[in-house]
Amino acid sequence: MRLLLHTCCAPCLIFPLGELRKKGVKVESFFYNPNIYPYDEHERRLNTLKDFSKQAGVDLVVHKNDCANYLNLIAKDSEKPLRCKICWKMRLKEAACFARENNFDAFSTTLLVSPYQDQGLLKVIGEETADEIDIEFLFQDFRPGFKYAQEEAKKLNLYRQKYCGCIYSGAERKKR
Repeated sequence: MRLLLHTCCAPCLIFPLGELRKKGVKVESFFYNPNIYPYDEHERRLNTLKDFSKQAGVDLVVHKNDCANYLNLIAKDSEKPLRCKICWKMRLKEAACFARENNFDAFSTTLLVSPYQDQGLLKVIGEETADEIDIEFLFQDFRPGFKYAQEEAKKLNLYRQKYCGCIYSGAERKKR
């Protein structure tokens, strides 16, 4: 199976990549995260992912940074969980479209490794998007590997961010 794996950051790629490769899946990483703010944060995550991808021998597709479109979509619904749903749908739809256009067998996301993300909602969005675009969504709960991935990222000296990336989660984190 050839899988396009939407990738939010290098640390979150570690565990799903290993698990999928054990199953014989050919994984290609897809970086499309217009939610990441500010631009310096976006670039830091992207550069860390580029470095890790080379090290791990995984092909990386860097898609357009469509920050203006993202901000327009969530402007009216900036409260959780609706903004997260809008954001996830936007990113998974772009991944699904790219996967379909480039003859992948399926798509998935590294968001499924995070214990901070709503797995049920991600599954629903992934499956709805798969039906809409006519490509398979591979759902796997990668959360059991989250701690391992964070430890590996630390050993590899990879940048590990403290928030999902959006302007709202960054502000919420600072309030805590």
